[in-house]
Amino acid sequence: MTLAIDEVTVDKILCGRLGLDAPIIQAPMNWATDAGLVAAVSAAGGLGTLGPNAGQKMPESDPDAAAERLREQIHAVRAVTGRPFAVNVPIGRGAGRAFSDATVRVMIAEKVPVAIVVTGSPEIYTVALKEAGVFTMHAVASVRHARKAEACGVDAVVAEGFEGGGHSGFAELPMTVLVNQVVRAVHVPVVAAGGISDGRGLLQGLSAGAQAISMGTRFMACTESPIHGTVKDALVRADDVATVSWGRTTEIARTLDNAFSRRFRAAELSGATPDALHRLIADYPAGPNRRVGGLLHGDLEEGEIYAGAGVGLIDAVLPARTIIERTMQEAREALAELGRALDGPG
Repeated sequence: MTLAIDEVTVDKILCGRLGLDAPIIQAPMNWATDAGLVAAVSAAGGLGTLGPNAGQKMPESDPDAAAERLREQIHAVRAVTGRPFAVNVPIGRGAGRAFSDATVRVMIAEKVPVAIVVTGSPEIYTVALKEAGVFTMHAVASVRHARKAEACGVDAVVAEGFEGGGHSGFAELPMTVLVNQVVRAVHVPVVAAGGISDGRGLLQGLSAGAQAISMGTRFMACTESPIHGTVKDALVRADDVATVSWGRTTEIARTLDNAFSRRFRAAELSGATPDALHRLIADYPAGPNRRVGGLLHGDLEEGEIYAGAGVGLIDAVLPARTIIERTMQEAREALAELGRALDGPG
């Protein structure tokens, strides 16, 4: 049996349409991306993604100002590479809708090739993005949501497992189980996400039926990542039990285990109301908020530092190109081992 990661396990439909050399998408991490990281990932053959607040140092209260900052980041990516990249659209709720509306307007005006839409219904932006020629992916955490996204006309879905860093909904399904079922349920390409940090994780996602994987935490511990060096070092030091999930009465999140996450979990287990839990998150005297304090200022104990459960596989801070090349090589080696195992003795 002869297997090749580039030819057998990777369906060329998705990578071909996106113009990728490697089936690796850099996840749209809140406060952890900027044009430098995105351009480095795309230039190396993956798909870089400008996440919420890319290039921003403080929370923005003006949707128009946020939109212009995004425009600058888009221009900065294109100044470095002509390769395709994505912009993340977190669908805003209430007054927050003005921010996601502004993001979509800028994306369409700037002819961004790919959108990754999260935290809301695919009914809201899919038609407008598709009519503008934007390849539109929608993040889901269940088969039901994947079917709805497909029915709304998305080009692909990102199946996010519970192992992933950040907010992951309430389903708590592991990546491989979720991806396998989503692939069986929809006809559009599927991207696997959640806890993937190396080549074996890439192979797991592809073998579950995905055509590419989304990898976030591994790119946080990246030379080009804008997060604080103290956090990068903490990711390298982290072991297999370094992350914790919390927020089952608000919205489940996975972060590095620290003083804040332990205090939050204790409050939740004691029966604190959702309002009280939200106040606990907002009560951050160091300002401006726990995510900025953690990721950009390096507050390892009171900051909110998103990280996936695969963080224990990260062993060094590396350039984006090295991460992609090493991940691909690890996947090829793991695939060769699998081929030998399937061939059996002799």
